[in-house]
Amino acid sequence: MLAALHAASFDTPRPWSATEFAGLLSMKDVFLTTGAGPSFALGRYVPDEVELLTIAVSPEARGRGLGRAMLRRYEAEAQNRGATQSFLEVAANNIPAISLYLSEGYSESGHRKAYYTAPDGTKIDARMFTKRINQT
Repeated sequence: MLAALHAASFDTPRPWSATEFAGLLSMKDVFLTTGAGPSFALGRYVPDEVELLTIAVSPEARGRGLGRAMLRRYEAEAQNRGATQSFLEVAANNIPAISLYLSEGYSESGHRKAYYTAPDGTKIDARMFTKRINQT
């Protein structure tokens, strides 16, 4: 199910296979958050910080706040695990995702030139973002 939803949601970066998801989920510090509707977020915890590995919302369910809900659930789980900082990277042309991250308090922290390859071979930069998620 995760791989199918990821494939429906992404072409850049390339969708992950069921085998790749299984491998990630077998790692002790990787966690999955789900909710109502066809959406999920996958994160990896390392002491004091988490990385948002991917977040996906079915194309037909977009615009209903599911991405925002998944991001908030991911952050809540990260806090439960003791993380104080979240980081992520996103394709520079993924304007809806970038808008979501900025509206949720993330700030740009870096740039990776030609990091992703689109299906047509075009190189796409990655933008990196961070957010302090636990103020205590």
